[in-house]
Amino acid sequence: MVLPRFSLFRRSVAPVAALALAATGLVVQAPQARADGPGQGTPYVATLGDSYISGEAGRWAGSSNSSSTAADALGRTAYYDNATHTAEQINRCHRSASAEAYIGGGVNGVNFACSGATTSTTTGTYFKPGIDFYSGSAGQGQAAMLQSFAGAHNVKMVVVSIGGNDFNFASIVQTCVTDFLTTPSWLPSYCKNDSSVKANFTAANVAAVRAKITGALQNVRTAMRNAGYADNGWTLVVQNYASPIPSSAGFRYSQSGYTRQSTGGCGFWNADADWANSTALPTINSAVQGAVSDSGIAGAKVLNLSAAFNGRRLCEKGVGLYEEVGLSSWQSAGAVDRTEWVNQIRTVSTATSNYYI
Repeated sequence: MVLPRFSLFRRSVAPVAALALAATGLVVQAPQARADGPGQGTPYVATLGDSYISGEAGRWAGSSNSSSTAADALGRTAYYDNATHTAEQINRCHRSASAEAYIGGGVNGVNFACSGATTSTTTGTYFKPGIDFYSGSAGQGQAAMLQSFAGAHNVKMVVVSIGGNDFNFASIVQTCVTDFLTTPSWLPSYCKNDSSVKANFTAANVAAVRAKITGALQNVRTAMRNAGYADNGWTLVVQNYASPIPSSAGFRYSQSGYTRQSTGGCGFWNADADWANSTALPTINSAVQGAVSDSGIAGAKVLNLSAAFNGRRLCEKGVGLYEEVGLSSWQSAGAVDRTEWVNQIRTVSTATSNYYI
């Protein structure tokens, strides 16, 4: 049989080429696979910021006063985010296993957020990394963490929630609940009129917090640039904040007596709840929106969560505690639609329980 000339040519060229290369001392190696890094490898979403994105309360699915086990979906290990899932990497950052970083669908997630974080790192009773490049004995800032991680992984999106704690969110809530519990319904003291609360919402302070958020977002861009990313090689998404409690007409507990707090864990006067939804939350979210524009980060997007919990907020009509809606646990059919999506505001009486204040 006579082979086609093309086949003969292909058979003869390989050994001849190998001999020629050997004679010149050149060695040809197969191309090596590139390591994961900017634009290469499995895509990641990285989350940075505060409790609204870290997964705070991610252990809990709703609220119950009869038995904590009814709502305890993930157990005490929910926040164990170290490599062996035996402890938190940073105490009380509460990066839960149910945090939104873990979107799934072939996209990996990494969570650098920390419950209680502000735009800048704070060190005190608990280390709270901000969105900066802090480096100290307690750890790094979130921007520094992101830079290190992004250099060795393919981060396609960075999602940020920050600013609420710069407005002293926790102390505002504490003041509102204290005023509810310590003044009578016929002569209430409203937190919206408290000087310490009002100070957070002056024009000067709003502008200052907006500038802090702007700086934090620019730190994210710097981290990504330092890690080797072009500005168009990743996307920044900035979340605003959801309303955790309803306005006055939406509460299922009366403001008379102590039931609103002792049963519902939502001790706000009606006037303060209305103020929170009509003034405080929009002011905070406006500062976040403005900071995104001020940052100058091309292609940055805002994820509007302001109404995300509506219909399932703490103490809202239409949903309830597990015992109130006749369900035994978070695993009961329909629990996701009939129970609250916000955990109760707790007081010092729960300090020795499974709950954090």
